[in-house]
Amino acid sequence: MTECNLVAILISSIDNPLDKNLDNGGNSCLDFRPLNSFSQPQVLLAAAVCTKAGKAIVSRQFVEMTRTRIEGLLAAFPKLMNTGKQHTFVETESVRYVYQPMEKLYMVLITTKNSNILEDLETLRLFSRVIPEYCRALEENEISEHCFDLIFAFDEIVALGYRENVNLAQIRTFTEMDSHEEKVFRAVRETQEREAKAEMRRKAKELQQARRDAERQGKKAPGFGGFGSSAVSGGSTAAMITETIIETDKPKVAPAPARPSGPSKALKLGAKGKEVDNFVDKLKSEGETIMSSSVGKRTSEATKMHAPPINMESVHMKIEEKITLTCGRDGGLQNMELHGMIMLRISDDKYGRIRLHVENEDKKGVQLQTHPNVDKKLFTAESLIGLKNPEKSFPVNSDVGVLKWRLQTTEESFIPLTINCWPSESGNGCDVNIEYELQEDNLELNDVVITIPLPSGVGAPVIGEIDGEYRHDSRRNTLEWCLPVIDAKNKSGSLEFSIAGQPNDFFPVQVSFVSKKNYCNIQVTKVTQVDGNSPVRFSTETTFLVDKYEIL
Repeated sequence: MTECNLVAILISSIDNPLDKNLDNGGNSCLDFRPLNSFSQPQVLLAAAVCTKAGKAIVSRQFVEMTRTRIEGLLAAFPKLMNTGKQHTFVETESVRYVYQPMEKLYMVLITTKNSNILEDLETLRLFSRVIPEYCRALEENEISEHCFDLIFAFDEIVALGYRENVNLAQIRTFTEMDSHEEKVFRAVRETQEREAKAEMRRKAKELQQARRDAERQGKKAPGFGGFGSSAVSGGSTAAMITETIIETDKPKVAPAPARPSGPSKALKLGAKGKEVDNFVDKLKSEGETIMSSSVGKRTSEATKMHAPPINMESVHMKIEEKITLTCGRDGGLQNMELHGMIMLRISDDKYGRIRLHVENEDKKGVQLQTHPNVDKKLFTAESLIGLKNPEKSFPVNSDVGVLKWRLQTTEESFIPLTINCWPSESGNGCDVNIEYELQEDNLELNDVVITIPLPSGVGAPVIGEIDGEYRHDSRRNTLEWCLPVIDAKNKSGSLEFSIAGQPNDFFPVQVSFVSKKNYCNIQVTKVTQVDGNSPVRFSTETTFLVDKYEIL
């Protein structure tokens, strides 16, 4: 071959670089195509969770793409699927859809057509495993509620359109941003706060005890130094600190005037005794009934008898019931509805996989309902509350409602506390006789307040006989009958008073109370671990509250 012929062949190959073979005596010619035309790196355009109709719930774009474009691609996706064949991808002229069904939804990856399908499927499986980590149910509402958590997790899987080398555990760690140093700091701070509160309570009790001892001996209460100034009366100091720290449900009692022992311009506690006296005198002139100090002492003594706060274990349960009740003044239960729930809180992740042993001794016919993630068959057969998937754990450091119940009835025998109000007209107005009776002997009602409306502009009622104490609110025109405790030993009582008015003026009567015993006998008696069935220490807090309790 001559030199001219060789040059002609090379020039021909440059002019037509797409020709793969130039036959010249059986020898192949070089291919002058650009290097990037042989293989295109994988580019993931978007990852989305959509409905079967193509409606986007969550979509994360990893390349520059308008909202109209991504919505159009997802809307066209269901139309491209062929129901007759089982594939995990479909293609158009420009993109490829790699998808996986998830109940009523689809997890869809939109990629370029020349991406590696095997890598796309592996990425799709990781996306599909991430979603149940943040969503308890594969439903549209649940996905929308945790959309930002899912987007953050998607960003850990793909960056700028390319798959990151991460697994599920690493994604969970990156999104949680868990810090051991932060946990230690918070634990130390909480311990310091608890110790400071305990020291404050102890000091308050010491100050209050010193004041009582001084009052008992008839001496002047000891003073406690202020901010570099003369001391103020210890009684006022102790009372102020006690009211701040120890939570009590005392009735509104006029405070005794606290007078400073010497003149000072510094900050003083209880330095406005004269103003308080004037305010009390003004209330009395307006018809306000001010209770004596002995009432406050009885209430404080009743408060002392209350149980101390519950020490929360790593597994803590809160059993709460609320009652709504409406009765007629002539008898008869119009409606009674009670809602209850068991809230589970786990503060240590090593107790995440547990089961609750529930004891149900209710005979009133309550309707029970478990959480959707709780194994209903296990609860029905063995009264055990556990997750459907025993390998999963309950959420940590969050209140989870695992069981709730409901009771609705018009049966009068189910009324926990009956109230009978008998107003009768007399020559000077009305004589009102009101009585209560506890129907459920196993209940103990605390801080019971029975509120009776009064006619306006007729002054204070004349109290005849009373079990307990009372408060007259001239502004709201109400008489509050206060009873610290109603239980089996104190299950009935009565109140008699006279006032001008008509029988209809004393309705509706409203009742409020709290109880540390629930109405329906549903309790958690035992907590065990799933593995080994070993017992777990737990604490329980029971509350029975009033939502509405009226006698019309």
